[in-house]
Amino acid sequence: MRNDNVLNPSIGCTILTEPFFFDREDWIPVPSNWSKNIVQGKTYDTNDAICDRLWSQIQERLSNKETDSKEPELVYEEGERYGQKYEIRSRIGQGAFRVLVTDTYSRRCAITGEKTLPVLEAAHIKPYAESGPNLTSNGLLLRSDMHILFDKGYMTLTKDLKMEISQRIREEYENGREYSAWYGEQLSQIPEPTNERPSAAFLEWHQENVYKS
Repeated sequence: MRNDNVLNPSIGCTILTEPFFFDREDWIPVPSNWSKNIVQGKTYDTNDAICDRLWSQIQERLSNKETDSKEPELVYEEGERYGQKYEIRSRIGQGAFRVLVTDTYSRRCAITGEKTLPVLEAAHIKPYAESGPNLTSNGLLLRSDMHILFDKGYMTLTKDLKMEISQRIREEYENGREYSAWYGEQLSQIPEPTNERPSAAFLEWHQENVYKS
């Protein structure tokens, strides 16, 4: 419990982006130096004999499995509660993607600067369904309405991170002055590390394949 009066304090966490699980017959006995009352992350060093043996056991089991790590696992929804069963493909790392993008943009909409977290969404520049990776350089933190317009091609970004607003908003909906006002404006939130800024390659893909010019 925190004793200070800080509102919405930053709390650190460890994110597992691609966990995997062995079948029961491949389970590894608990190492002798593992304690059940550990409440903080424990690390292992292969210079230690016990840790090195554990790593060898993991490597052995992985080498015996013929799996394709690129193919997402099929997940079944529970039919009894939600109706007929159907298959969906899990979005690997989607939760981690949202956390990282939210942190990268300091919990503010990249365009408007809005900081009301419930209306902010992690948007892919190149969609996940089009093989867009879950990387911060392929992400933007956007207010929900901006996210919808971006995904539908009514707005995009130039390589120098300035807004392009499609005339199709006004033509199709006889409105859109609020959004047209953002034309030519630069992102209000630009990540400090250059490798986390929107990738020119992903932006070009969005301009050519999504944007309604």
